[in-house]
Amino acid sequence: MNRLLDALSRIFDFGLTGELLGYPFVQQALLAAAVLGLVSGVLAPLVVTRKMSFAVHGTAELAFTGAAAALLIGVGVTVGALAGAVVAALLLGLLGQRETERDSVIGAVLSFGLGLGVLLLWMNPERASNKFTLLVGQIVGVRPEENMLLGMASLIVLLVTALLYRPLLFASVDSEVAAARGVPTGVLTPVFALLVGIATALGVHVVGALLVMALMVTPGAAAMRVTASPVKATLLSVVFAEVAAVGGILLSLAPGVPVSVFVTAVSFGIYLVCRVVGGLRVNRLTRGNAAAAV
Repeated sequence: MNRLLDALSRIFDFGLTGELLGYPFVQQALLAAAVLGLVSGVLAPLVVTRKMSFAVHGTAELAFTGAAAALLIGVGVTVGALAGAVVAALLLGLLGQRETERDSVIGAVLSFGLGLGVLLLWMNPERASNKFTLLVGQIVGVRPEENMLLGMASLIVLLVTALLYRPLLFASVDSEVAAARGVPTGVLTPVFALLVGIATALGVHVVGALLVMALMVTPGAAAMRVTASPVKATLLSVVFAEVAAVGGILLSLAPGVPVSVFVTAVSFGIYLVCRVVGGLRVNRLTRGNAAAAV
């Protein structure tokens, strides 16, 4: 109990937080979190609309596998995570074209990726200190060169998403009607899966492979609870993702706990608030319609 109270008291140690903000590795982590919040916030509403939350989890497992392989051979973790996520996205996009078989494909890919990742970590015992960070994130590991890679990858994801946004949204809302209208849904599915894979891989360093859904899914789910407008949902999702990512890092500095603890807590707190607000909004509209009918 004393240890818990001590950790809680350190969360509000603003002097220590301000001191830590002067360190370059913290500034690099905040920059990475801000970029990740933008990318994940833009994609999250589409992920929720397309019912791809489970796919994000499966992609994260392959990103973890790629990162574990990168540790084993001595290359950048971000590069390995990107490679693993791209492979996962292509597998999920190509093998899961039919909605009826998508969950089974994701389950098969997820279990294979996680098992392979565990094997790769077992083969690399001398790097034991890095194993836990692949799962829950580590801001110390964000280097300037990795931020450059993150920035370039994020720019590509945002540009492609902007170019394909209208057909993606149409296909996400009603894929059958979109296909009947000539929208190439068969191409959009693997392309969007690839975009999600890249964004998911970028989150491995900050929140870890196991908890990346806190940024790739929860902000979009929260935004869609309070608005039906795709544009407003995207804007709110970006704001929520930024608050969770950047705020999570700021809260984690003084107590020194893993960033993902606060990122997920803030993200889930936002979701709960939006769920309550959305419920009140629906009740108000229902009462208004009932009164008008009378």
